[in-house]
Amino acid sequence: MKVRVLGCSGAIAKDCRTTSFLIDSDVLIDAGTGVGDLSLEEMRRIEHVFLTHSHLDHVAALPLMVDAVASRRRQPLKIHALAGTIQALKAHIFNDVIWPDFSRIPSPEAPFISFHEIETGQTLEINRKLLEVLPAVHTVPAVGYAVTAGSGCWVFSGDTERNPAFWERVNQLNVAMLVIETAFSNREKDLAKLSLHLSPGVLADELDNIRNDQRYPIYITHTKPAETDLIMAEIQKFDETSISGPNVTHDIRWLRAGQEFDL
Repeated sequence: MKVRVLGCSGAIAKDCRTTSFLIDSDVLIDAGTGVGDLSLEEMRRIEHVFLTHSHLDHVAALPLMVDAVASRRRQPLKIHALAGTIQALKAHIFNDVIWPDFSRIPSPEAPFISFHEIETGQTLEINRKLLEVLPAVHTVPAVGYAVTAGSGCWVFSGDTERNPAFWERVNQLNVAMLVIETAFSNREKDLAKLSLHLSPGVLADELDNIRNDQRYPIYITHTKPAETDLIMAEIQKFDETSISGPNVTHDIRWLRAGQEFDL
């Protein structure tokens, strides 16, 4: 299984694209601005889009991508999301005001997109990949994902704050790589808590939920461009603590758009 990082930033700037991951060539996890780096043929080959939630940085490129390749597709693009996310997309994007309702165009019988509701805890099999819907804690209905093809799985937290249920499930998985958000620095920890995101201090506590016998690389995503250096410095500081007890050291790295991983 190949994971290609199209975007992993919490906002836009030069060389900063918002959240989107291409799994092999057929599954897209979130549809942020990073989707714009794909060629038309690469976009055409995507069959399934799995959304974590409805916020703009995770769905911004979805309507544009559909429009770009609709004439080249024979089947509707399948969009998988929580019921609340689908409702938000229908009400606020695919509403014939902001963008055409592609779930009814060119006809209700043969639309460009189709919506498919998912639930936390559900596992779907897509072209020999297992996608499990993980819990997330955010200001709107939200999820994370675990994707498995082979022995190890790629885990993505989505946008979240403290999330005991997430760790309970992750500790049962054979994790090959964890991608977890840290949207704010410690100086903005109150804003992070209010908006249900992580800051480095809270991340340190969250990572202590990892089972002692589990070791895998942890990649930090969703940092704001203006805060990235500070966030990563604060993470490095807490990760230089003792190898036992609170805040055990981990293999933590900053995720970058353009990276590819074979899992």
